[in-house]
Amino acid sequence: MSVLARWAKSRLEYSFENQELLNQALTHRSASRCNYERLEFLGDAYLNFTVAARLYEQCPQYDEGDLSRARASLVNRETLAEVARDIELESHIILGEGERKTGGAQRSSILADTVEALIGAILLDGGHAVARQVVLHLLEVRISELPVPDELKDAKTRLQEWLQGRGRGLPLYNVESMTGKDHERVFSVRCELADTDRYSMGEGRSRRSAEQTAAAEMLRVLTSGNGN
Repeated sequence: MSVLARWAKSRLEYSFENQELLNQALTHRSASRCNYERLEFLGDAYLNFTVAARLYEQCPQYDEGDLSRARASLVNRETLAEVARDIELESHIILGEGERKTGGAQRSSILADTVEALIGAILLDGGHAVARQVVLHLLEVRISELPVPDELKDAKTRLQEWLQGRGRGLPLYNVESMTGKDHERVFSVRCELADTDRYSMGEGRSRRSAEQTAAAEMLRVLTSGNGN
């Protein structure tokens, strides 16, 4: 049994019949034209369906919005990258030399894409029932630890609802700076309230994530009794 096959059996609890599917699922486009991108497409769709079905079964008290937010909290780049690190996937991704030298195996986008590709490969190799088992094996703990529905709302939504509930205007978000190279860009965003001079700052690898961080900080200040 190859190193990759042993790893898959140990960490995914699945043994591939077709080893080429496993190899393809772990191969980034920088390493070969026969790479994981098509498998990623399939795995992404199947992952969303499987998680949605599980939440529908497990959370009868959730309305449509709650279900959507819960699924989004589980099927996103950062969560899937965490799953990838849990199973030590970074040690097994096949990268081209340039991508490897720039730390591609640690990049959240590549880790998340590879998880989806593996799910697609397992679906083709073993079928629906087995692929479902693997998805739940990877995500069941996170599904069981989901917070209450209100806490699933992102920080911008919670800040907006907090302000609107008190008859206050919507916050404004402005990008203050962007630093770093294209693939390591860091955004700094300022969140301002329309009816006061209070503001908060947030940083992130995208404008959206920086806005979320700034909103979370503003909400923390407002709800701690130190804001107005």
